Amino acid sequence: MSTITLSNVKKRGTKANSRKHLSVFLPGEDQQDMGAMKRFSTLFSSFRGKISKERTGMEQDLPASTELSPIEEKEKEQRYASGFFFEYLVVVRPKKTKDGIYEPQIIYQFPKKDGMVRIQKEEEEKTLKALTLFCFPEGVNWAPLTEYSSETFSFVLTDVDGTRKNGYCRRLLPDGNGARLPEAYCIISNLACFGLFSKIFDEVEQRRKYSMAMIYPFMQSLRESPFPAPGHTVNIKSFIPERGTEIISLTRPTDSWLEHVDFRTLFKCLTDEEVLQVFAATVLERRIIFIADELGTLSQVIHAVAVLLYPFIWQHTLISIVPEILIDVVMAPTPYLLGVQKSLADQATDQSELLVVDLSEGRKETFIKCMGDEDTILPHKLKEEIKQALSAKNEKSSLEELNRVVPEAFLPFFINTVGHFAKYIVRNGKDQQGEFKRTNFCKAIESKSTRRFVKTFVQTQMFDLFIQEMEQRPASQDGTGLFDRKIVEYQKRMKEKAKKN
Repeated sequence: MSTITLSNVKKRGTKANSRKHLSVFLPGEDQQDMGAMKRFSTLFSSFRGKISKERTGMEQDLPASTELSPIEEKEKEQRYASGFFFEYLVVVRPKKTKDGIYEPQIIYQFPKKDGMVRIQKEEEEKTLKALTLFCFPEGVNWAPLTEYSSETFSFVLTDVDGTRKNGYCRRLLPDGNGARLPEAYCIISNLACFGLFSKIFDEVEQRRKYSMAMIYPFMQSLRESPFPAPGHTVNIKSFIPERGTEIISLTRPTDSWLEHVDFRTLFKCLTDEEVLQVFAATVLERRIIFIADELGTLSQVIHAVAVLLYPFIWQHTLISIVPEILIDVVMAPTPYLLGVQKSLADQATDQSELLVVDLSEGRKETFIKCMGDEDTILPHKLKEEIKQALSAKNEKSSLEELNRVVPEAFLPFFINTVGHFAKYIVRNGKDQQGEFKRTNFCKAIESKSTRRFVKTFVQTQMFDLFIQEMEQRPASQDGTGLFDRKIVEYQKRMKEKAKKN
């Protein structure tokens, strides 16, 4: 799907326990003539392969259960997903170099990887070096501090084959007297669940107050535990002074595709009508830049916008926070979703044919630049249905309420526009790959405005990849996907509603 590059961000200030996401998805097609991005893409090209091999080896070392009955085995499968909670934990701290600058360096790593050949060791060193730059994206702009509010943020490493690694960081100031340097705890995991890892970092931070040694047994217990399947809980036994031995419960949300997103910032920054215009531009895979002062605002909004596309996946460049050294990415001619700090706005907005969205407080206007047709892209009737569904939320809506209301507002849009796709995937035999009849699919739409929109949407890369996956899945799996089930549920609700009326 895409290739990872590095995000290096200047700090504009922090807030206590603020949540930030640093994500970079850079497809190979977007990397031509982008030296810095290409170099870091090369650095990470071996990351996925090495980690996968190591993970495969570790999974083989897991003891197989020989004492569970078939029923108990089934229950266990339902409670747990495959794999570990995490692959790495590193602690990073800026250290003063001979040149008098502070360079982030790893001071602790768990687990240590021993017995690697030279090439593997070199690859790991490159990976870990890159992680230090994610933990302190501001680079060398550090000095000892007396006060520093802890902050949690995340980033995503995406390889050329679409494999993703999620990085979670918490930066804090160790207990002590006088000026001292902050340190960052970074976890690399296959699991995308920001809330769950935030809770893990709460426990890490509590133990760090006593000593670094207190962190190890907790992380060891965590690593030995399988992470839970969506909607389930895993219990970790851990000891901490003054609290004794206790059970820490870690639960994943039921809807796994929503567990890494928070819609509150999106709807705090933008009105429903503005969100719909951004959604329209995103659906047609246009170039979109978001402007804000706060890093957390940029990353949370971009993650939320990307999730609105479900069941489709953004296939192009996505950088939630563009560092100054990579600001030239705004000149890329291909689609992107970019987050740019307001201090760099002048450099980012000197482009044509794009949508620039100002998220900052006290702004004069939301859309600094636009194509001019954003409010007419979506079929009017379907657009009004989304707005009506969104009216069920309000300023006081909780995260859980938004996670229910927002998907229920946007998912029906795709059900009503392309939800009939399965009828137009034809197979010549039960075991044969399907073939999508695009022309007949479009002709089947009765509404002229909807048909006009769909004819444009089917040309996007996100729709093309979705259809390819549907064509290639076994016939036995037809109708079994989450989107398939959502279509059936929605149609059933509409029939029941029609009967009542």
